[in-house]
Amino acid sequence: MKKFVCAMLVTVAALWSSVSSACESEVLNVTANRLLGEPVSLCEAYGGKVLLVVNTASQCGYAGQLGGLQALQQRYGAQGFSVLGFPSADFGGQEFDSAEKTAEFCKINYGVEFPMFEKGAVKAAEAQPLFAKLYAAGAPQPRWNYHKYLVGRDGRFLSDFDTRVEPEDERIRTAIEAALQQ
Repeated sequence: MKKFVCAMLVTVAALWSSVSSACESEVLNVTANRLLGEPVSLCEAYGGKVLLVVNTASQCGYAGQLGGLQALQQRYGAQGFSVLGFPSADFGGQEFDSAEKTAEFCKINYGVEFPMFEKGAVKAAEAQPLFAKLYAAGAPQPRWNYHKYLVGRDGRFLSDFDTRVEPEDERIRTAIEAALQQ
């Protein structure tokens, strides 16, 4: 029993260390509003997890990627991974004006259960704080909807994947699996 308690304490300490370093990182040290309103500290809610941050758009021709993103969430979620969806109308105005309509569209058509946040800008000077911090950390700005950014357990930007790279592409899976091992 004593060994079990010690092992649990070591695990908790390691997890706390990951969360703590994620909150110290420039990328996750922001607050974002969930799709239907309430604010969330990203470092507190997702620190210590591997994240795939995606600028989504419900009416985009790439919206089918929502299904692949949900599949990644299901495949890796229990291992400390999460997709974070950030709807944006920056490219072609392809997102609904209503948060309720976006949530309904994503759930009904693609079974989305991963966290979605309120619609906002992802381009340059107007970019919402998470994206501005990703760019400051060296991530490229998206050229279209469904650009994917991989963030490590420590809250640091690791890599990105262009719109045309499908969520279940081997390159994304390999990068997620490597990040989960760190």
